[in-house]
Amino acid sequence: MTDPIADLLTRIRNAVRVERPYVDVPLSRLKARIVDVLHREGYVWDSEVIEGQPVSTLRINLKYGPNGEHLIEHIERISRPGRRVYVGVRDLREIRQGTGVSILSTPRGVLSNREAREQGVGGELLCQVW
Repeated sequence: MTDPIADLLTRIRNAVRVERPYVDVPLSRLKARIVDVLHREGYVWDSEVIEGQPVSTLRINLKYGPNGEHLIEHIERISRPGRRVYVGVRDLREIRQGTGVSILSTPRGVLSNREAREQGVGGELLCQVW
């Protein structure tokens, strides 16, 4: 697999479209940190690690609105292996007038655009969600 982050986002996108309660992805630290940001921003309920051989699995419990509406309408990979996109703290903008979130890989860890602005750091723009 050449882009595991794109695979994670595609699995989440596909599971939301068919309204599955959870989605399983191969575990990595970066994927777990991205899902933690989605949890802090209110897009997923939680996640858990399922130990296995030869690889562990990350189970992501998806969140829907009270009437079954999708909280994740759009999830998009921005920085790709062939074209990295970096942003400074001054370039961090609100996504969809504050209803969306950008996820960044910074020197202080994987953060949302709101958290990165508060901490005054920029980094690699991984994806956008709304």
